[in-house]
Amino acid sequence: MYMLNPHHPVGEETVTAFLPVGKLPAEQLVHLLSKYGRPDPRLIVGPRLGEDAAVIEMGDRYLVAKTDPITFATDEIGWYVVNVNANDVACSGATPRWFLATLLLPEEKTDISTVEAIFAQIAEACDQLSMTLAGGHTEITHGLDRPIVIGHLLGEVAADRFVTTSGVQVGDEIIVTRALAVEATALIAREKEDELRERFTGDYLQRCARFLRRPGISVVPDAQAAMKAGTVHAMHDPTEGGLATGLWEMAQAADVGLSIDEAAIPVFPETAALCAHFELDPLGVIASGSLLIACPPSDTAPIIQALSAAGIQAAAIGQAVGKSQGCTLITSDGSRRLPTFSRDEIARLFD
Repeated sequence: MYMLNPHHPVGEETVTAFLPVGKLPAEQLVHLLSKYGRPDPRLIVGPRLGEDAAVIEMGDRYLVAKTDPITFATDEIGWYVVNVNANDVACSGATPRWFLATLLLPEEKTDISTVEAIFAQIAEACDQLSMTLAGGHTEITHGLDRPIVIGHLLGEVAADRFVTTSGVQVGDEIIVTRALAVEATALIAREKEDELRERFTGDYLQRCARFLRRPGISVVPDAQAAMKAGTVHAMHDPTEGGLATGLWEMAQAADVGLSIDEAAIPVFPETAALCAHFELDPLGVIASGSLLIACPPSDTAPIIQALSAAGIQAAAIGQAVGKSQGCTLITSDGSRRLPTFSRDEIARLFD
């Protein structure tokens, strides 16, 4: 979107480019972090592209700190916010412990029952992950048309057990747990139910909506099972921008390339059907509920077996290659560049 600069002299028109909905473009984020980041000897992992949590030295243990908002979903937003934050902490090999929430609620649309429902969802999700609601902030906010909840989570991990997104090594195999795309399937079914009823049955849409809890968006069990089963060089949960963006973030953080087999990527039939209805690419829809794991090839089978024993589907979908080879998607028609999404495909539903 562009507009004329109203402060520029007449006859010397300039245009201002507005950023699209979604994550800040990677090149802009890198510029800002390099410009405003400040080193600290106790900050083991600080703000950098592809890393979703800060890691701070606290003696013999590391404190892992994470923040993430929920802006798309309105139904069960409290459940969402706990789990997406816990996922990123677990991806560092840490145990999620203390959760804080900032609730920004729309004026003239919020009653006390709405607020209590969100609190109840947060408390239930914290209980299921053995976490504690430790604080936060709640307010009615001018200018919003839907609730926004921002989570803040602290976890801890032994100093010799944490992993990072940037730990991917050339030759590593890439495993994805479950299938695409748990969160997108639930989100589409919940937010677009009335429109979807013209094509899908109520029972079908209810099953899709329940993806939030079954198979569920938490990858904490996935991360814990993988860490116990073998050597894990990196973990990352694909969220906004989908699996493709998650893979790009891993590659950029680790300074490697990736070769991904399209046919090996598991996709839920429900996800495929809902995405097809709205002409969305399953590789680019918000994908919480899956975990990306990079490990040596010798550990791939043990990790997949351990995940299976825990009731978690997993598949090897490719491998890390040299940076010069780039990130490619191997298809039945040959290879092409792994797609990129400047914003999550789901955002198109709210235009």
